[in-house]
Amino acid sequence: MNKKKIITKNQKQTLNLGKSFAQRLKGGEVVALYGQLGTGKTTFIKGIGQGLKVRQTITSPSFILMKIYPIRKKRIKYLIHLDAYRIKKVEELSDLNVFDYFNQPDSVCLIEWADRIEKILPKERINIYFDYGKKENERIIIFQ
Repeated sequence: MNKKKIITKNQKQTLNLGKSFAQRLKGGEVVALYGQLGTGKTTFIKGIGQGLKVRQTITSPSFILMKIYPIRKKRIKYLIHLDAYRIKKVEELSDLNVFDYFNQPDSVCLIEWADRIEKILPKERINIYFDYGKKENERIIIFQ
């Protein structure tokens, strides 16, 4: 497994890393994000949204679990943002039809707190791990 470790020094760098990552997305990806509160997962997703030209402001969907953002690109039509922080049982997701978006060529699925629903995630996915750095605003981000 290839791993790539990047250290960002502030929120702006984490946001820009998300923008850069967005340029590599083709559609159909499921991206599982792992990490504690405040490690930069939502900031990174905001950067992906900016990179994909999402017009709406991306916010964490922790209370509603999932948000769907339309994208005005040729290949990718939807950014699916799922926050599994409040999920206690995987069955709670069945009403949201989240599985319908996994690996769809016109969508990109970004899942915060992926460890809480790991057993239902597709095997083919991009895992990204977020952690605190040594300095206050530093973040360690590992792509796998």
